[in-house]
Amino acid sequence: MRNREALDAVIKAYDVRGVVGEDIDEAFVRDVGAAFASLLREENETTVAIGHDMRPSSPQLADAFAEGVTSQGLDVIQLGLCATDQLYFAAGTLNCAGAMFTASHNPAQYNGIKLCRKGATPVGEATGLATIKNKMVEGIAPDDVTPGTVTHRDILSDYADFLNGLVGLKESRPLVVAVDAANGMGGHTVPAVFESLPFDVRPLYFELDGTFPNHEANPLDPKNLVDLQKFVVEQGADIGLAFDGDADRCFVVDEKGAPVSPSAICALIAERYLEKFPSETIIHNLITSKTVPEIVTEHGGKPVRTRVGHSFIKAQMAEHAAVFGGEHSAHYYFQEFWNADSGMLAALHVLAALGQTDKPLSELMAQYSRYHASGEINSTVADQQASQEAILEQLADDIESVDHLDGVTVQLKGTDAWFNVRASNTEPLLRLNVEAKTEDEVTQIVDRVLGIIRA
Repeated sequence: MRNREALDAVIKAYDVRGVVGEDIDEAFVRDVGAAFASLLREENETTVAIGHDMRPSSPQLADAFAEGVTSQGLDVIQLGLCATDQLYFAAGTLNCAGAMFTASHNPAQYNGIKLCRKGATPVGEATGLATIKNKMVEGIAPDDVTPGTVTHRDILSDYADFLNGLVGLKESRPLVVAVDAANGMGGHTVPAVFESLPFDVRPLYFELDGTFPNHEANPLDPKNLVDLQKFVVEQGADIGLAFDGDADRCFVVDEKGAPVSPSAICALIAERYLEKFPSETIIHNLITSKTVPEIVTEHGGKPVRTRVGHSFIKAQMAEHAAVFGGEHSAHYYFQEFWNADSGMLAALHVLAALGQTDKPLSELMAQYSRYHASGEINSTVADQQASQEAILEQLADDIESVDHLDGVTVQLKGTDAWFNVRASNTEPLLRLNVEAKTEDEVTQIVDRVLGIIRA
């Protein structure tokens, strides 16, 4: 039996995550594995695929988790080194549950587990994690079951073939592609996926090293893109790709070394899918640029706006039978990839679009960048609700409309400008995002709203 308060700190809304040796150790993940398997056994499931990233602690934790799973009579397929979207591929093609050991973009001392059911259906707080937590608090009684078996399977080449089968790239013009794997799992998957493609790949930090000796594997933070930006220009590359630690997110840099907005990438990929699947639905979260629903509508598709967070996106993908979905954080979701996210598949779509034109990437992407954005600005706030109410009260004369889908989203009068303020689920933070036609407008709105938040 385990303490609920301690579990609350580690078993979060979407995954399990904490500091190795303090929050997470082999005994802990063995119990998580047993609780997950107990839940699956009640649902008549029989198998769990387990993958892990390159963090020093990951192989041992994956093995301990497997012991917990097999103790409940379920079988384990050990995939070994694996990107998160590679684990989703296994859960989809093998039609079994999955567990991925990674802490994504977090620093080296962290690790965690992303869980899914067969078909890569996510396991979140409302869809299994709360039950797992309850089972760990109550204690899982020994059961008279025959222990499950453990087999090992390498699916990397199958994963590469599957992705390449979804995006036609062999007829692309030759491209020089700079890739920063950040010593993460992109260094494992990129060589396999790109092996048969007409690209000259220039690798940066491909050595698998979970201590992240060069920079953090978090390309959402601009400082972690600096090396790739310089590298693209030095190499004369046509495009730069930056993957996070578990390679489920991909950020793009153009030939000039300038970052490309994930919203612009979302709009580009949405347009490609609507050419293939006319009139279908595209999901976007409420912080993506207005460009995304505009492009979707202009190309005959149906845009559906959702809250921030992969569990909401994936639920909406399934509910609306959407062909594609995107987030401002560079998570991209694909119906033909079991509604799961894949940074690699998103990268292939961008390369396909670039490979079909003689334009440089900066020129290609200009049509998908209609507005200026602030990026996410965080403020430490004790009373988040009171701050949001103060913003609405003090800006009332300038507000055209407000919605409360996720925090407050405000459309300002007489302009295309809007902003969203929402509370963090895990920290005493308010997150501000602003978009407007010009940089000056963005700056003015940011200054006004932050003046209220930080007063």
